[in-house]
Amino acid sequence: MIWDQPDAFIIDIEVEAEHIDELGHANNAVYVSWLERCAWQHSQSLGLGLEDYQRLDRAMAVLRHEIDYLAAAYQGDRLQLATWIVQSDQRLKMKRNFQLVRPADTTTLLRAQTTFVCIQMSSGKPKRMPEAFVEGYGKALVPPYPLEL
Repeated sequence: MIWDQPDAFIIDIEVEAEHIDELGHANNAVYVSWLERCAWQHSQSLGLGLEDYQRLDRAMAVLRHEIDYLAAAYQGDRLQLATWIVQSDQRLKMKRNFQLVRPADTTTLLRAQTTFVCIQMSSGKPKRMPEAFVEGYGKALVPPYPLEL
């Protein structure tokens, strides 16, 4: 598999009937849910699960998604979605890049970038990242690849 960057965190996805829209392919909104699932699983692998968010009263909330839909996915497709943390100011904002690939033909179906902002869960307002976020997400930080959105 040729990924846009090395050291990807990767999840497997199977396109199921409920993902398919009237045009016969995976609906674009489903891709957003896959991005969320991948980001969340990566966070958990870094030791930052929901319990940690609640204990610290902090969360990384989506501020912006930028998505290039490059090719369609169809029912039964087995896909792999990779993510990388490519930027962090270690205060409020962090960016992740994503690449969705169909290994059967090595087609990249999607490239995306999501900007997150650290919020205080109890108020919903932006708050500085706790040290656990700086350290946990920081260990996964890689240089960005050129993303043309």
